[in-house]
Amino acid sequence: MPPEPQTANPILSESQIADLKLAASKMSGSTRRAFQADMSRKYCAGNARQTERCFGWGREGVQLGLEEQRSGMVCVGAQAAYCGQKRWEETQPEAAAALLALAEAHSQQDPTFRSSIAYTRLTAAEAIRQLQAMGFSGGQVPAPSTMARILNRNGYRLRKVEKAKPQKKFQKPTPSSPISRPTMGSLPMGRSNA
Repeated sequence: MPPEPQTANPILSESQIADLKLAASKMSGSTRRAFQADMSRKYCAGNARQTERCFGWGREGVQLGLEEQRSGMVCVGAQAAYCGQKRWEETQPEAAAALLALAEAHSQQDPTFRSSIAYTRLTAAEAIRQLQAMGFSGGQVPAPSTMARILNRNGYRLRKVEKAKPQKKFQKPTPSSPISRPTMGSLPMGRSNA
Protein backbone atom coordinates (compact mmCIF):
# COMPACT_ATOMS: atom_id res chain seq x y z
CA MET A 1 0.00 0.00 0.00
CA PRO A 2 1.53 3.37 -0.95
CA PRO A 3 1.99 5.92 1.85
CA GLU A 4 -0.85 8.34 2.25
CA PRO A 5 -0.16 11.85 0.96
CA GLN A 6 0.48 14.41 3.66
CA THR A 7 -2.55 16.64 3.91
CA ALA A 8 -2.40 20.02 5.57
CA ASN A 9 -4.87 20.81 8.28
CA PRO A 10 -7.15 23.55 6.90
CA ILE A 11 -7.75 24.94 10.40
CA LEU A 12 -4.09 25.65 11.24
CA SER A 13 -1.51 27.64 9.33
CA GLU A 14 2.04 26.37 8.86
CA SER A 15 3.38 28.75 11.54
CA GLN A 16 0.79 27.53 14.05
CA ILE A 17 1.72 23.92 13.33
CA ALA A 18 5.40 24.83 13.81
CA ASP A 19 4.56 26.49 17.13
CA LEU A 20 2.69 23.39 18.35
CA LYS A 21 5.61 21.17 17.28
CA LEU A 22 8.01 23.43 19.18
CA ALA A 23 5.82 23.36 22.29
CA ALA A 24 5.67 19.56 22.20
CA SER A 25 9.44 19.31 21.75
CA LYS A 26 9.96 21.23 25.02
CA MET A 27 7.94 18.63 26.96
CA SER A 28 8.71 15.03 27.78
CA GLY A 29 7.01 11.86 28.97
CA SER A 30 3.38 11.88 30.00
CA THR A 31 3.20 15.69 29.76
CA ARG A 32 4.11 15.54 26.06
CA ARG A 33 1.69 12.67 25.40
CA ALA A 34 -1.15 14.54 27.13
CA PHE A 35 -0.42 17.66 25.04
CA GLN A 36 -0.28 15.63 21.82
CA ALA A 37 -3.54 13.88 22.71
CA ASP A 38 -5.23 17.23 23.40
CA MET A 39 -4.08 18.60 20.03
CA SER A 40 -5.19 15.36 18.35
CA ARG A 41 -8.68 15.68 19.85
CA LYS A 42 -8.90 19.39 19.04
CA TYR A 43 -7.59 19.44 15.45
CA CYS A 44 -7.65 15.82 14.20
CA ALA A 45 -10.81 14.36 15.77
CA GLY A 46 -8.73 12.13 18.05
CA ASN A 47 -7.21 10.22 15.12
CA ALA A 48 -3.58 9.29 15.81
CA ARG A 49 -2.74 8.66 12.12
CA GLN A 50 -4.13 12.01 11.05
CA THR A 51 -2.21 13.67 13.90
CA GLU A 52 0.96 11.99 12.68
CA ARG A 53 0.39 13.31 9.16
CA CYS A 54 -0.51 16.82 10.34
CA PHE A 55 2.10 17.41 13.08
CA GLY A 56 4.75 14.78 12.36
CA TRP A 57 4.50 13.24 15.83
CA GLY A 58 4.76 9.47 16.24
CA ARG A 59 1.31 7.94 16.22
CA GLU A 60 2.25 5.42 18.93
CA GLY A 61 2.92 8.23 21.40
CA VAL A 62 -0.24 10.07 20.40
CA GLN A 63 -2.28 6.86 20.70
CA LEU A 64 -0.79 6.18 24.14
CA GLY A 65 -1.68 9.73 25.21
CA LEU A 66 -5.24 9.26 24.00
CA GLU A 67 -5.47 5.96 25.92
CA GLU A 68 -4.05 7.60 29.05
CA GLN A 69 -6.70 10.30 28.87
CA ARG A 70 -9.44 7.76 28.20
CA SER A 71 -8.51 5.48 31.09
CA GLY A 72 -7.25 8.12 33.51
CA MET A 73 -4.10 6.07 34.19
CA VAL A 74 -0.69 7.48 33.29
CA CYS A 75 1.97 5.08 31.99
CA VAL A 76 5.26 5.61 33.79
CA GLY A 77 8.58 4.40 32.43
CA ALA A 78 10.86 2.32 34.61
CA GLN A 79 14.07 4.10 33.56
CA ALA A 80 14.39 6.10 36.77
CA ALA A 81 13.99 3.04 38.95
CA TYR A 82 16.49 0.80 37.16
CA CYS A 83 19.01 3.10 35.49
CA GLY A 84 21.92 5.07 36.83
CA GLN A 85 24.19 4.62 39.79
CA LYS A 86 22.71 4.87 43.26
CA ARG A 87 24.00 7.51 45.64
CA TRP A 88 26.74 6.61 48.07
CA GLU A 89 24.40 7.26 50.99
CA GLU A 90 22.07 4.52 49.67
CA THR A 91 24.77 1.94 49.03
CA GLN A 92 26.73 2.56 52.26
CA PRO A 93 24.16 3.62 54.90
CA GLU A 94 26.38 2.81 57.92
CA ALA A 95 29.29 4.84 56.58
CA ALA A 96 26.90 7.66 55.63
CA ALA A 97 25.48 7.79 59.16
CA ALA A 98 29.03 7.90 60.59
CA LEU A 99 29.97 10.68 58.15
CA LEU A 100 26.96 12.80 59.09
CA ALA A 101 27.70 12.37 62.79
CA LEU A 102 31.33 13.33 62.13
CA ALA A 103 30.35 16.39 60.09
CA GLU A 104 27.82 17.46 62.72
CA ALA A 105 30.53 17.35 65.39
CA HIS A 106 32.75 19.64 63.31
CA SER A 107 30.06 22.06 62.10
CA GLN A 108 28.95 25.48 63.22
CA GLN A 109 25.85 27.45 62.29
CA ASP A 110 26.18 30.60 60.22
CA PRO A 111 26.88 33.32 62.82
CA THR A 112 24.35 35.69 61.25
CA PHE A 113 21.62 32.98 61.27
CA ARG A 114 20.59 34.11 57.77
CA SER A 115 20.79 30.63 56.27
CA SER A 116 20.33 27.05 57.38
CA ILE A 117 23.71 26.02 55.98
CA ALA A 118 26.14 24.66 58.54
CA TYR A 119 29.76 25.59 57.99
CA THR A 120 32.33 22.96 58.78
CA ARG A 121 36.09 22.85 59.21
CA LEU A 122 36.08 19.23 58.08
CA THR A 123 37.69 18.72 54.66
CA ALA A 124 36.86 15.81 52.40
CA ALA A 125 40.32 14.28 52.86
CA GLU A 126 40.08 14.56 56.64
CA ALA A 127 36.60 12.99 56.58
CA ILE A 128 38.01 10.06 54.59
CA ARG A 129 40.87 9.63 57.06
CA GLN A 130 38.52 9.69 60.03
CA LEU A 131 36.08 7.22 58.45
CA GLN A 132 38.97 4.86 57.72
CA ALA A 133 40.12 5.26 61.32
CA MET A 134 36.61 4.22 62.41
CA GLY A 135 37.11 0.94 60.56
CA PHE A 136 35.49 1.54 57.18
CA SER A 137 37.48 -0.01 54.32
CA GLY A 138 38.65 1.74 51.17
CA GLY A 139 35.74 0.25 49.21
CA GLN A 140 33.21 1.75 51.58
CA VAL A 141 34.73 5.26 51.52
CA PRO A 142 34.39 7.41 48.36
CA ALA A 143 37.05 9.49 46.62
CA PRO A 144 37.79 13.03 47.95
CA SER A 145 35.84 14.79 45.18
CA THR A 146 32.81 12.57 45.80
CA MET A 147 33.15 13.11 49.55
CA ALA A 148 33.09 16.88 49.03
CA ARG A 149 29.94 16.54 46.91
CA ILE A 150 28.30 14.37 49.58
CA LEU A 151 29.07 16.91 52.30
CA ASN A 152 27.71 19.76 50.17
CA ARG A 153 24.60 17.76 49.27
CA ASN A 154 23.87 17.23 52.97
CA GLY A 155 24.18 20.94 53.79
CA TYR A 156 27.77 21.12 55.07
CA ARG A 157 29.96 23.73 53.37
CA LEU A 158 33.70 23.89 53.85
CA ARG A 159 34.31 27.45 55.01
CA LYS A 160 36.53 29.19 57.47
CA VAL A 161 34.41 29.54 60.59
CA GLU A 162 33.84 33.22 61.32
CA LYS A 163 33.22 34.68 64.68
CA ALA A 164 30.16 36.83 65.01
CA LYS A 165 31.00 40.47 64.46
CA PRO A 166 29.50 42.72 67.12
CA GLN A 167 27.47 45.66 65.91
CA LYS A 168 28.89 49.12 66.40
CA LYS A 169 27.47 51.02 69.33
CA PHE A 170 25.68 54.12 68.20
CA GLN A 171 25.36 57.04 70.59
CA LYS A 172 21.68 57.60 71.28
CA PRO A 173 20.70 61.27 71.45
CA THR A 174 19.48 62.36 74.87
CA PRO A 175 17.83 65.70 75.68
CA SER A 176 20.51 66.65 78.22
CA SER A 177 23.40 65.89 75.87
CA PRO A 178 25.05 68.96 74.30
CA ILE A 179 25.22 67.06 71.04
CA SER A 180 21.45 66.66 70.83
CA ARG A 181 20.56 70.30 71.73
CA PRO A 182 19.85 72.53 68.75
CA THR A 183 22.25 75.39 68.21
CA MET A 184 21.33 78.90 67.15
CA GLY A 185 22.16 78.21 63.53
CA SER A 186 19.93 75.16 63.41
CA LEU A 187 16.70 76.83 64.58
CA PRO A 188 14.08 77.58 61.95
CA MET A 189 13.82 81.19 60.80
CA GLY A 190 11.61 83.47 62.85
CA ARG A 191 12.06 81.53 66.06
CA SER A 192 14.25 82.50 68.93
CA ASN A 193 15.68 80.47 71.76
CA ALA A 194 13.94 82.56 74.45
